[in-house]
Amino acid sequence: MTPAIIITGASRGIGAATAIMAAEQGYGVCVNYRSDRDAAHRVVESIVEEGGNAVPVSADVSQQEEVAALFDASEAALGPTSALVNNAGILELQSQFKNIDAKRFRRVLETNVMGTFNCLQEAIRRMSLSQGGSGGAIVNVSSVAARTGSPYEYVDYAASKAAVDTMTAGVAREVAPDGIRVNIVRPGFIYTDMHADGGEPERVDRLASGIPLQRGGQPEEVATAILWLLSDKSRYAVGASLDVTGGV
Repeated sequence: MTPAIIITGASRGIGAATAIMAAEQGYGVCVNYRSDRDAAHRVVESIVEEGGNAVPVSADVSQQEEVAALFDASEAALGPTSALVNNAGILELQSQFKNIDAKRFRRVLETNVMGTFNCLQEAIRRMSLSQGGSGGAIVNVSSVAARTGSPYEYVDYAASKAAVDTMTAGVAREVAPDGIRVNIVRPGFIYTDMHADGGEPERVDRLASGIPLQRGGQPEEVATAILWLLSDKSRYAVGASLDVTGGV
């Protein structure tokens, strides 16, 4: 049976690159998106044109009932979920911490932390050997900001990703005996549209000289790391954090 993977936030950037690469490696791919239907459908079309199997499914991962419906829709189209990539995330305009209000902070946490929480719980319920599942692998997409704190720009985003790191460390050890491997990939400064969301589309170019490799990264470079952690080649990796940062 073709393995099925759910990738949240897969309509662009790292999520889209991971979806396309996963299809190339033989997965049936559920391309999750929240609002950009056209972008998600373009990802699906590119996969299908190359002979792969993919379906777009809209869901807001911060909402538990929508996450359950996402998994139901994926399984109806592709079969039991064997892999999950928690990639959906948001950030808001660059700001010093003193100017971040509580509503913004909650918005970021709801998607980045609660979204990961919701998807992890749903996947664990369905994958666990003790619940009749077949096991599986999960990668949570964090950020180098979890280590740096992203001062003067995105302290709220950084805090959300640090929470994902800590949650992963505990969950990975709980569910490993139940046949589920959970790991983290931490991207650095990657060329994606997310920087435009923060108000500086050229941010990676501005910061490139401070990266030991002297350049920003590409989404496909992060996707390669994600898919390695999902594969049997990393079958002894549990609770691991793989930085894809160019040395930052």
